[in-house]
Amino acid sequence: MERRLAPHVLVPIALAVVVWLVALPARFVNYDTAYATVWGNDLLHGRVPDYDVPFAPTPHPLAMVVGMLGSLGVFEVLAFLALGVLGWLTFELGRAWFNGPTGVLAAAIVLTREPVFSYGVRAYVDIPYICFLLGALLIETRRPRAGTWPLVLIALAGLLRPEAWLFAFAYCVWLWRGGALTRTHVALLVSAPLLWCLSDLLITGNPIHSLTGTRDTAADLGRITGLRHVPSTLPRRLGEILREPVLLGAAIGGVLSLWRLRDRRGVLLGAAAGVIAIVAFCVLAAAGLSILTRYLLLPATILAIFAAAGVFGWLELGRTDPWRRRWIAGAALTAVALLAFVPSQVSRLHATRAALVTQTKILDELHELAPHARCPTLSVPNRRAVPQLALWTDRPPRDIVSAQEAGRYTGSAFVPASPAIADQFVLDARDKDKTLPPAPPVRASVFGRYWTLYDTCA
Repeated sequence: MERRLAPHVLVPIALAVVVWLVALPARFVNYDTAYATVWGNDLLHGRVPDYDVPFAPTPHPLAMVVGMLGSLGVFEVLAFLALGVLGWLTFELGRAWFNGPTGVLAAAIVLTREPVFSYGVRAYVDIPYICFLLGALLIETRRPRAGTWPLVLIALAGLLRPEAWLFAFAYCVWLWRGGALTRTHVALLVSAPLLWCLSDLLITGNPIHSLTGTRDTAADLGRITGLRHVPSTLPRRLGEILREPVLLGAAIGGVLSLWRLRDRRGVLLGAAAGVIAIVAFCVLAAAGLSILTRYLLLPATILAIFAAAGVFGWLELGRTDPWRRRWIAGAALTAVALLAFVPSQVSRLHATRAALVTQTKILDELHELAPHARCPTLSVPNRRAVPQLALWTDRPPRDIVSAQEAGRYTGSAFVPASPAIADQFVLDARDKDKTLPPAPPVRASVFGRYWTLYDTCA
């Protein structure tokens, strides 16, 4: 038993260490997950989380439970572990659905996608969400209609992202059609949405606050929403994640697999999961939520497995199969395209890593300067660094002023040392308002490389 369990533990950890070494010294927690830590810390100390703070992100119940550990460092470690698990699960699914080489290539494709690397290092909940669902797919692949354990993993995913609720419903329908649905399965089906709504109800009095609040924030930020934008946006977002050679391989591998290998359970299961993921994305868009690239990471991962099958799936055909040589020709075309794009992909990863390293240093210096603030009130350029500063100074986020919203800095003001620093961390290309107030007309208290601290109350 220990020998069989060892790879399941050591391989994800080894992959996590490799990604960590590549990213080093980049490691920081994004805005949404930082708020999960703030709210988890509130719950731990018996305080009611403040979901109504300006531009509050969506509260994810499971992330808040982890946030009760009270440290951003916990999420930083879990972020790299999640990337390691993602790579391992992608390999296992590729191997189970097709063969070992497919699994290896699929994992390599997924872990070298720039958005996966970027969102993973910044500890977005989307990577663990994908891991839970891929784990459920792996169990179902190995033991059809396994029932309970896949639904447990899907329920956990459903406490991170609501799209998982559709997966749970579809899987329960599958169990029902096979006469395998039980009361336990139904309880697991409704557990995630009920717990999420109960959490919202207890904290805000509104059981659907996460939906209405997220929709309002999307409108305030001017995000792209609505089902009508899906046809034009979805292919572009998938292309941003995977790039052209992977999409080519996915088309070749997907079509040929469904045609020549449709008797293999994993092929149909993977295709069904991909369709459900796209449908779930469309449901979010129709509900008025933002159309974001990271919401497509799951279908992109499934497409990556089929792209790898486009290169190695022909190994599963008999030597006399008339389509074996044609598949090999498609595999060669895909392999050449993948190799041709390696320099471009390396350049994208290098640029992303450089940006993440700079942003990590900017946040680290803000952490170092936080204890030097002497005024009762703190102010920052905009809402970007509010949750981190709230944790480091043990203040409610509402007590930290956004100079962008107030029109000026007050109290102890943390001001970017230059416009370039503001562009590298404070401002977001998607922000509706990219203006920042000028620095306070007083002598600076502390000069840093990235921040200047002004105590206007002195």
